[in-house]
Amino acid sequence: MNSVESSTGQFIPGDSESRKLCDRVLIADDDAMSRRILQSWLEGWGYEVTAAEDGATAWNILQQDHPPELLILDWVMPTIDGVELCRRIRDRRHGCYQYILLVTSRDGKQDVVKGLEAGADDYLTKPLNRNELQARLGVGKRILALQRGLIQAREELRYQATHDILTGLLNRGTMMDLLHRELVRAIRSKNSTGVLMLDLDHFKLVNDTYGHLAGDAVLREVARRMSEAVRGYDLVARYGGEEFLIVIPNCDNEQIRECAERIRASIADEPVIHGAKIPITVSIGLSVAGPGLTTDTEILAAADSALYQAKNSGRNRTVLSNAGC
Repeated sequence: MNSVESSTGQFIPGDSESRKLCDRVLIADDDAMSRRILQSWLEGWGYEVTAAEDGATAWNILQQDHPPELLILDWVMPTIDGVELCRRIRDRRHGCYQYILLVTSRDGKQDVVKGLEAGADDYLTKPLNRNELQARLGVGKRILALQRGLIQAREELRYQATHDILTGLLNRGTMMDLLHRELVRAIRSKNSTGVLMLDLDHFKLVNDTYGHLAGDAVLREVARRMSEAVRGYDLVARYGGEEFLIVIPNCDNEQIRECAERIRASIADEPVIHGAKIPITVSIGLSVAGPGLTTDTEILAAADSALYQAKNSGRNRTVLSNAGC
């Protein structure tokens, strides 16, 4: 799975990145000799090591993008001790989970409880046993790997719920929600919003002549060309069947005409290659929110009416609605 960013902005790495993150370790220990010994062991086991001489330095490292997720924290450190560092890490409400191994010379039951309650996942007493440390880090890696699998599965389900599986575009339900939000935002900021409703011309003939697999290939290619013809923040969705919907924020009549014509030409100028050369054209209805056109229902109805005019006028053309002007 490729890296993705979740709806909360959290970086969700793919399988290879996940393994790399789980092999990165942060050591926080104010004893230079202990740091060197730990680093030597960890690097010998194949870990990538970052070392911090106190809790404040470790905390600063953890604020960086994609910090290590296996943490070995000494209990007693200047500025910020290991227990306080655990609390700070667990109090954060963003970022991926980090597995914390707290290390100390304290071995009383109350000390163990205090460390675990502060957010540590595991606990080791000094002097460290090399083999035990290696085994406990292995446990941490397994837990982090399981977490990654759950996060990836969740994000895949989220993607499937909001996107059209065939084309990879937004699906209709998601687009309706985003269109409503965009119109509310545009009214508040006194900007205009344009809508393009597109329909592939004679698409049934494509399926009847070349087969449904070719029809699917046409839909995917049209989706790709549309996405490339608009700005990165414009919204593109499969509205249903061979119909598509594009929302263009902050545009006037002239800008939406130019955008629609660019999309129409990108589809009509080159056939889709799927065994044979399949010529494709598209009819487009345009509408721009205005004084008499403010709700999502009104702007969609205007675009749909303009699309009907485009088809009745010979297809392979764009028509701008005069509603709301």
